[in-house]
Amino acid sequence: MLPQVSRYDFDQWMVPVYTPANFVPVYASGSTLWDQSGQDYVDFTGGIAVNVLGHAHPDLQRALTEQAERLWHTGNGYTNEPILLLAKQLIEATFADRVFFCNSGAEANEAALKLARKVAHDRFGVNKSGIVAFTNSFHGRTLFTVSVGGQPTYSQDFAPLPSDIYHASFNDLEAAAKLINDHTCAVIVEPIQGEGGVLPADGAFLRGLHTLCKKHKVLLIFDEVQSGVGRTGSLYAYMHYGITPDILTTAKALGGGFPIGAMLTSEDLAQVMSVGTHGTTYGGNPLAGAVAYKVIQLINQPHVMRGVIERHKWIVEALSAINQRLHLFKKVRGLGLLIGAVLNEDYTGKAKEFNLAAAEQRVMVLTAGTNVVRFTPALNISEQEVKTGMARFAVACEHLARGSKT
Repeated sequence: MLPQVSRYDFDQWMVPVYTPANFVPVYASGSTLWDQSGQDYVDFTGGIAVNVLGHAHPDLQRALTEQAERLWHTGNGYTNEPILLLAKQLIEATFADRVFFCNSGAEANEAALKLARKVAHDRFGVNKSGIVAFTNSFHGRTLFTVSVGGQPTYSQDFAPLPSDIYHASFNDLEAAAKLINDHTCAVIVEPIQGEGGVLPADGAFLRGLHTLCKKHKVLLIFDEVQSGVGRTGSLYAYMHYGITPDILTTAKALGGGFPIGAMLTSEDLAQVMSVGTHGTTYGGNPLAGAVAYKVIQLINQPHVMRGVIERHKWIVEALSAINQRLHLFKKVRGLGLLIGAVLNEDYTGKAKEFNLAAAEQRVMVLTAGTNVVRFTPALNISEQEVKTGMARFAVACEHLARGSKT
């Protein structure tokens, strides 16, 4: 029997880069989980847009356990059946001809940026190395990706940072045009900024970036780590916008809770990455491949995509009802089940307080910066779970509203 542990032990044993909630989840099913004392919580976080089919989905459990009985890991000196099937599945479902598998969104973005620099180096020379990204973007926590990300809070303590990286204002095509030139090798953009505040890109902005990239022979990278795998009501958000990138990165929901990431690209671009130019020990392992294959199989269905739009309405209508009574939110924005409630001026900087108050009422929500409460639930969250969770969130909002008036 395992020894007992508690939330207190986190503060004694773990490197303090997180401040987890005061309860410890131990069991979950669907979009509901239970803590050590047996209290239930409605989960609107989806493990930060990861648990795309909720917790403990029986088909994913079966895929994992069946593969675990066969083959766990071999390393990149060998391939395996599940990962080849997943690669074929992604190629058939997207614009891509080639796939590179890794373990996370940061690794997928690292691979995409390295690919862009390698293409430019091989085809245009060493001077074509600039990378253009956007303010408030988030692309991962490696030194390269945190430098490309447009939030200095995450990078400023780790200088010197990788160079030749530039940032324009998001949704500002004129600002981007001033930075994109023949020296640029890549533009990386989130179709919807997730960590930066749940801010969708304007279609005209993305179309303009695409045109600028073609003009200057620049690779356009879509970071779909958070917006991908059905989150917006399309398998990937580029489909919603009707703009095809040169490279796409995906992770989070791809494994439905099992760690996996991928970089998708064309045959032409993939050929510059010869044997030994990049790699990963765990990337493309059979366990991840088996689970992700089942995730895509279950998610890439018209009725699931319709369900995302339906659930979006449930949550937005509930937030609107709360706001009519309490006047907390400046706006509610997002696409599909990537939703952000933007706090008004009276609650500036208090998103974390909403997160904590929600946990006290047994509902789990996220923040996106200091001014946005974020909702990224499972795509199959039930109507009853939405009703229960939003009713609990309303109580949390009422407590905060009363507190602000005392």
